[in-house]
Amino acid sequence: MTKKFRVYVDGCAVGMAFNPKYASQTRPFWESVRNGEIIVVVSDVLEKEVNAAPRVVREFFASIPESQIEQVVSTEESNRLAERYIVEDVVEESSLDDCRHIAIATIANADALVSWNFGHIVYRRAGYNDVNEKLGYPGIAILTPQQFMEAHHDKT
Repeated sequence: MTKKFRVYVDGCAVGMAFNPKYASQTRPFWESVRNGEIIVVVSDVLEKEVNAAPRVVREFFASIPESQIEQVVSTEESNRLAERYIVEDVVEESSLDDCRHIAIATIANADALVSWNFGHIVYRRAGYNDVNEKLGYPGIAILTPQQFMEAHHDKT
C-alpha cells in the first residue's frame, strides 16, 4: 500500500492557489489532495483564516473532499508551544497565529506543513525545529507546496 502523507496546510497554501504568481506551483498539490494521495490536516486556526478569505478561496476550500481532510484543533499544549516559539525569538508576537500553525502541526505529528508564508514560517523552519527539539517534540518538515511535491510526489 502506498503511503498517504498527512500534510498540515495554512491559509497561504489555500489562498495562493488563486494568486497568478503561485497558482501553477500550488495547484498540483491540491490536485494530489483531490486524487486521494494526500490527507490535509486542517485546524481551527486555518478555518478562521479561510472564513476571512475571498469567496473564491472559501468555495475552493469547501470543495475539498471530506475523505481527504483530518480535523485537528488547537489545545492548551499547542498554544503553550506557539507562545514558546515567540519567547525563543523565532518570530515576533504579531506572528502568533503562524506559530499556532506550526505548534498544531507538530503536536498532530503531521508529515509536513505547507505554506507560502516565507517570512514567518518557511524561512524560519530551523528556529521552530530548534525549539521543538529543545522541548522534546519531533521536528517537522516545513515546505512550500511546490517543494513538497518535488520531494514527495513520486512517493505518494
